[in-house]
Amino acid sequence: MRFTRRAFVRGGVSAFTVGFAAPRFLSDLALAQGAAFRNLVVLYLGGGNDSLSMLVPYRDTYYQSRRPTLAVPAGQVLQIGSDSAGNELGLHPRLTGLKTMFNEGRLALIQRTGYENSSRSHFEGTDIWSTANPLSTQGPGWLGRYLDTIPQPIDPLYAWNTGPEVPHSLLSRLVSVPSIGNPAAYAFQSPNGTAEAAQERDAAMRMSSHLPPHRPHLAFVNASAQSAFATLDRVLTVGAYASSVTYPASGFAQALRAVAGALATQIGTRVFWVQTGGYDTHAAQSGSYGTLMTTLNDGLLAFYQDLNSNGLLNDTLILQFSEFGRRVIENGSGGTDHGAASVMMAIGGQVRGGIYGTAPSLSPDPANPTLENAANDVRFETDFRSVYARVIDNWLGADSSAILGGDFRGGPQFL
Repeated sequence: MRFTRRAFVRGGVSAFTVGFAAPRFLSDLALAQGAAFRNLVVLYLGGGNDSLSMLVPYRDTYYQSRRPTLAVPAGQVLQIGSDSAGNELGLHPRLTGLKTMFNEGRLALIQRTGYENSSRSHFEGTDIWSTANPLSTQGPGWLGRYLDTIPQPIDPLYAWNTGPEVPHSLLSRLVSVPSIGNPAAYAFQSPNGTAEAAQERDAAMRMSSHLPPHRPHLAFVNASAQSAFATLDRVLTVGAYASSVTYPASGFAQALRAVAGALATQIGTRVFWVQTGGYDTHAAQSGSYGTLMTTLNDGLLAFYQDLNSNGLLNDTLILQFSEFGRRVIENGSGGTDHGAASVMMAIGGQVRGGIYGTAPSLSPDPANPTLENAANDVRFETDFRSVYARVIDNWLGADSSAILGGDFRGGPQFL
């Protein structure tokens, strides 16, 4: 009998597993599985990213008039050229590091990504992007379904969530994904001395070795504990990683530093989840969005430089998304409300950098085919599942049709 892990995970399995460390044979899986796979870092911008402020159509006649206080002046954008329709585009002025990546051909910007009848709900929208199914927001996530295709037993550190709660995208039927925010603090917790703590750890390992088939909930808890035992010592090596690059102090940058450490120390992790929030910019967006872009830019630039210095850039793909975009028009509070399509980014040494898709026309004409909702929202042009399919097929080497439940190939060829 199967049961839903989601409520259990939210109830504390991630915190529970932090206390435990390893059947030796599981640790050896890192080397066996790690050599054949590339690294994927999924970056989620929580709240609904305003694509028209990140990737600015600064020559559009209606950009300034529909955003009188939020429009980025043409003289300030970081110009990156035109898309296939001839729309001149520029990055937000705070994204100087991303501009460097773009100039080096390692940043792909995929415009107007989304799906038909976009949900403007944070919860439903996130679940749709997680399951890769606009018609069903239940069940395992797309990355979780990918993890289920890896031959068992899978290394307990094959996937790593850097946040406090395992995201829906990583929920799997067969694989428990650890949530490790701070590698240096990932340890067996005991109020006793070193010798007693070691005895407690051994006892906990023995107790978790029992996996009763007639008690699936207990078996799942014990299996999660065993997985955590198998991660403890390797995660501590990540905590001791000394980067040659200075990372900003933000939580986002420090999460990326942990990812770089895991890759540099070769502990076996191949799929990472990094999340940063604050993108629900309903009010005072002019100042707050600049801060968000600084945090994003500086963290990604440090990570990019770290990967490059360690020879890991060609083996790593960063895929960014948000649950929806924001409206074309600004609201009365100096912000933007929930919209539809947004922009995705792919960064890496093997990415075919450039601008993919076409920018919307911002004309308020209700017949404008690039907008929807009375010409107030950006209409999607590229199905986000086609981006997932490209990653699954061309990067992870799996079968996107089987994982996504349909053929979404033929999208932007950024890989």
